[in-house]
Amino acid sequence: TSLQYERLLSASGPTNGHVQRPSDSASPKRIAFLQCVGSRDQSHDYCSSVCCMYAAKEAIMTIEHARAEARGGNGQGEVDCQVFFMDTRAYSKGYEEYYRRAEKKYGVKYTRCRLSDVKEDPTTGNLMVRYSDPYEGNQQVVEEEFDLVVLSVGMEIGSSVKKLGHNLGIELDSYGFCHTTLFDPLQTSRPGIYVAGPFREPKDIPETVVEASGAAASAARLLAPSRHTLTQVQEYPNQRDVSLEEPRVGVFVCHCGSNIGGFLDVPGVAEYARTLPGVVHAEDNLYTCSQDSVAHIIEQVKALELNRVMVASCTPLTHEPLFQDALRQAGLNPYLFEMANIRNQCSWIHGSDWDAATEKARSLVRMAVARAAQLEPLETSEVPINKSALVIGGGAAGMTVALTLAGQGFPVHLVEREDRLGGNLRNVRTFVSDDGRPVERTPAEYLAEIVFQVRQHPLIETHLQSEVIGTGGFKGNFTSTLKSNDQQTKVQHGVTVVATGGVEYRGNEYGYGSDPRVVTQQEFEGMLANPEKSQQELDSIVMIQCVGPAERYCSRICCTTALKNALKLKEINPKADITIIYRDIRTYGFKERVYTRAREAGVRFIHYDFDRKPDVSVAEGPKGLQVRVSEPVLGRELRLAPDLLVLSMPVIPSPGARDLASLLKLPVDMDGFFLEAHVKLRPVDFSADGVFMAGLAHYPKLLDETIGQAQAAASRAASVLAQDSILTNARVAVVDPDRCVGCLTCVRICPYGVPTISGQYTGIGEIVGAAYIEAAVCHGCGTCVSECPARAIQLMHYTDAQTLNKVDALFDIDFSGFVPLKEIDLVDELMDEQV
Repeated sequence: TSLQYERLLSASGPTNGHVQRPSDSASPKRIAFLQCVGSRDQSHDYCSSVCCMYAAKEAIMTIEHARAEARGGNGQGEVDCQVFFMDTRAYSKGYEEYYRRAEKKYGVKYTRCRLSDVKEDPTTGNLMVRYSDPYEGNQQVVEEEFDLVVLSVGMEIGSSVKKLGHNLGIELDSYGFCHTTLFDPLQTSRPGIYVAGPFREPKDIPETVVEASGAAASAARLLAPSRHTLTQVQEYPNQRDVSLEEPRVGVFVCHCGSNIGGFLDVPGVAEYARTLPGVVHAEDNLYTCSQDSVAHIIEQVKALELNRVMVASCTPLTHEPLFQDALRQAGLNPYLFEMANIRNQCSWIHGSDWDAATEKARSLVRMAVARAAQLEPLETSEVPINKSALVIGGGAAGMTVALTLAGQGFPVHLVEREDRLGGNLRNVRTFVSDDGRPVERTPAEYLAEIVFQVRQHPLIETHLQSEVIGTGGFKGNFTSTLKSNDQQTKVQHGVTVVATGGVEYRGNEYGYGSDPRVVTQQEFEGMLANPEKSQQELDSIVMIQCVGPAERYCSRICCTTALKNALKLKEINPKADITIIYRDIRTYGFKERVYTRAREAGVRFIHYDFDRKPDVSVAEGPKGLQVRVSEPVLGRELRLAPDLLVLSMPVIPSPGARDLASLLKLPVDMDGFFLEAHVKLRPVDFSADGVFMAGLAHYPKLLDETIGQAQAAASRAASVLAQDSILTNARVAVVDPDRCVGCLTCVRICPYGVPTISGQYTGIGEIVGAAYIEAAVCHGCGTCVSECPARAIQLMHYTDAQTLNKVDALFDIDFSGFVPLKEIDLVDELMDEQV
C-alpha cells in the first residue's frame, strides 16, 4: 500500500530510504501506482482527496532517490514510474504545478484508465498489470510487467473512531464520518463538540491544519469569559552572564536520517568541528530536533558549561526557535545560538558528489562556529498589545473573521471597499449538498443573516466604501489609515486579517464577449435564478472547463459549480442536453457524489487533452454556435451546436490585491494570490508577524472551506490579541550617534519609515543631530545598515564583526573570539577618513 511504500522511502524506515521489493529485496526498475483503491468504487462513493498528490510525491521521490544513488555509484539507474488513474485531483494551491512537474520533469507516465486485473508471474515474481487503454486510439487490452505495484489507498474511518462518535452522541454518516452543516462546517450535531480534519471529510494536511485552528476558534468563543484563569506560565532559569567568558562552543551535527547523512560524512564533519577554535564539544545525532536530542543538548550545555551552541542541520526558518528555547531552558540567552544549513544548502544540492558535499559541510560549519564565537546576548522588552483587529474585506471570509473575533471579546474594524457587505456571496444563487440533503438556507438567506449579525454586533465597526491607504507599526501595535471618499481615518489595531476575496475571470477565450450565447458559470447561475427567463428554451448546453488561467492552476471550485448548475438546469428542464468538456473532473472529497448525481441525471462528459483544447466558432443563426472537440474514446472529432456555451472561468485575485500586497509588504504567488508563510505549518499566517489571511485572497475555495479558514485566521489572530504584552524583536538596527552625520539615507531607504532624526535644522537646510531607530518598531530587515555611508548602524545579531568573521572563516582565515579583526578596523579607519 501507499503507506507501506512511504515507509520504504523514509530515511528512518526499514530499508533506510532505499526502495526494495519486499519479496526478494531487489531494487525495482518499473513501479506502477494504482489510484482510487478504496475510493470512487462500489463500496466508497467519495474521493479520498489526498491519493493523487501523494502518488505524485512518492513517484518523484522514487526517481530522485534512484538518480542520487546512480550518481553516487550505489544504484542501478533510472526507475520508470507509471500512474494509472481516472481523474487527477490536483485541486489545491500549487498542486497542478507539482502534478505537471512529475509528468514533464521527472517523466512519470500517467495512463487514464481503470485497471481490471493484477497477477503475479510465477516465473519472475513480477506483477502483470492488465488494462484497456482507450486513449491510445484503440480498445485493445494491454498487459504490462512491473517489478512493484503500489496501491494508492483511500481513507476510511476506523471502528474505534466510529465508537467514539456514537459515545459522544454526534451524528455520523453511513461510513462513520462526522456530519456537519455547510454554514457551520466545524460544529458537530451536538453543541460544544467540534470536529477537524479527515474525521469530517477526507482532506490533505493544509486543510486539516486550517480546520484545527478553526475548531480552536469555535471553542475559544465559548471559553472567552474564562480566558487566562488556568494559564500556567513556563518558568525559565536565570540567564547566565557569559560576557567575561571565553567562547565555549558546542557543535551538534545532524544526520536527519539519510536527508543529510546519506549524502555526506556527518561523523567526519563532527570530528572536524572538534578542531575549530573555541569548540569544546562536538557530536553527531540522528535527529537533532527530536525531543530526546533537545533534552541532551540542554544537559550538555549545563554539564560542559557551554556558552555558545551551533547546530548543523536543516533550515533555521523552521527549527531555530526550537533550539533557542532549549538554550533558555539551559540558562543561556537564546541569541547565543547559530545554525548551519547543511541540508538545503549542501546535501540536497550536492547529492551526487559525496566528497564535495562533505567539504562544503565542513566550510559551513567552520563559518557558523566563527560567527557563533562573536555572538552576544541580546535583550528584549515588553510592549502592550492593542486588542483590536483590522479585517480587510467584507465578504463571507471577512465577516466570519469579524464575528469570530468579536465573539471572543475583541473589537474589530471591518473595511469594505464597496457600498455593501457580501462580496462574492452576492453572486451565489444556489448551494448543492454533498449528501443530497436539502440545504437548510439559500445563499440570500445566509447572506442576510450574517450581514445582520455583523451590523448588530457592538464590537464590530464597519467601514464601507473605504480602503486602506497606509499602514505602519508592528505585531500588536499597528496604525493604519483608511480613506472613505475624501476623508481619512487612522485606526489602531494589534493584528491585520486580509480577506479581500477574488473575482471571476472574464477573458476572451472561446469567443466570450463576442456573442451573448457564450456566458460564464456565474452569469449562467444568474440566468437559472431569473424567473423571467424560461429555461425550458435551453435544450442544449455545452460547458468547457479549465479556461484561461485555469490552464496554469486549478481554480478548485469550477467543477463543483458546473455540476451544480447542470443539475439545476436538469431540475428545471429534465430534457435538456448537457455536455461538459473537461480535462479532469476535480470533485474531491464528498463532492464526488455530486459528480455521480450528474451522471445519473444524464449529463454527458467528454474528456480533452491538455494539448488538444476544444475549438469554438461563433456565427449568426440558430446553429451558428459550434463546438468541436476530439473524443479520445471514439477516436474522432465531435461537432456540437449548443443553444448556450458556458465557460467555467477560474477565480482570480481581486483588483487591487497586488497594490494592497505592496502597501502591506506581503508576498503573493506567481498567480497573484497571497502567499502563506508555510503551506502546512502556517497555512493562514503571512511571513510578516501579526498579519493573517482567509478566503479567496489565499486561493479559490468553496463556502464551507472559506468559513473554516476564516475561523482559523481569527484563531491565529486571537492568539496575539489574547496577550497583554508582547516581546519586542531583538534583531533590530542600532545607531551609533557618534558616527552618524544625519545624512537622511536611512530615513529615505527604510521600507517601514522607522528611522527619525533627533536633531534640529540649521538655517542653511542642514541637520544637526543623529538618526534614531525605535527598537519596538524596527523590523530588522537590515536595509539601513547596508545603505548607511558612515557605517553608523549595526544590525544586532548580524553585526559587521559577526558577519566578517564568518566570511573570513569561509576562506579559512584565522579568527579569535571577540577580538575584532584587523580588516574591520582598517575599514573603519577608511570610512572615518571618507566621512
